[in-house]
Amino acid sequence: MIRSDDVKGLAAAARNALKSCMAVQPGETVLVVTDAGCRPIGEALFSAAGGLGCPGLLLEMPVAEGSGTEPPDPVAAAMKAAGVTICPTSKSITHTRARREACAAGGRVATMPGITADCMVRCLAADYERIAEVTHRVTALLTRGKVAELTCPNGTALTLPIGGIDGIASTGLIREAGQGGNLPSGEGYLMPVEGATEGLLYVDGSMADVGVIEGAPLRIEIHAGRATDITGFGADRLVAALDAHGPRARNVAELGVGTNDRARITGMVLEDEKVAGTVHVALGNNVGMGGTVDVPIHVDGVIRRPTLTIDGQVVVDGGRLVA
Repeated sequence: MIRSDDVKGLAAAARNALKSCMAVQPGETVLVVTDAGCRPIGEALFSAAGGLGCPGLLLEMPVAEGSGTEPPDPVAAAMKAAGVTICPTSKSITHTRARREACAAGGRVATMPGITADCMVRCLAADYERIAEVTHRVTALLTRGKVAELTCPNGTALTLPIGGIDGIASTGLIREAGQGGNLPSGEGYLMPVEGATEGLLYVDGSMADVGVIEGAPLRIEIHAGRATDITGFGADRLVAALDAHGPRARNVAELGVGTNDRARITGMVLEDEKVAGTVHVALGNNVGMGGTVDVPIHVDGVIRRPTLTIDGQVVVDGGRLVA
């Protein structure tokens, strides 16, 4: 529920998302895809589009079963036809065929999974030109790297081969035809080599579809690029969500580094994975990053005080971004 004193800030954030981050131009058609959980934000974006002289379409779909579930066919068709699409939805449609096809058709697509008014007002006031600069620097290190090593005080010791894979810069600036990404944003990421990640991961920040980790961290054993054993806080929920889509859902899909200095851990992974100095590792779908694992789930786990090295160079030191 949006409080009355949030309305003004939300309107300004919606306008900034469309004008500054997505560079909409008068006369461009803006499609807003939302659901009941994010309806007030969808309506704010629809109103902002009209205020910028853009014909707006507001399309509400049912709340999806989980992150990575494909939207209904009519929604996917509308996204593919639109020049600009922005999606405040309860579950993520970032890693879906519908989003990929909309970008392939030349559209600019911003996804906002689980977005709240507080997050939108705070994080869309960030300096995205500065975030873009830092994100490109991190992404260049990922692209050049061969092996990433991730550790943290809880006991994480994970080796992720990344050689020959291009990093992706999610800067929050979605201004060119065919571009897509999250809003708010700020992360450099890539998929590790399929079937090659080894070690132990402790998620102590948050986990998609679980929320903020409380008490004992979520412990994930990883062998040959798959999560083989999952215990700790929220493990039952995570295991059930993954196993509903078969063994391939346990694929180690992503390594990412947060670069947004306005973001904080709240339990909403859209924001959590962007917190500057955090690292996240995802399981599930990696097709949008060039991989072959096409399952309807993608869940990120955020680590609070990680140390990440790439080929021996320290990129994050105990939660401090040094790249």
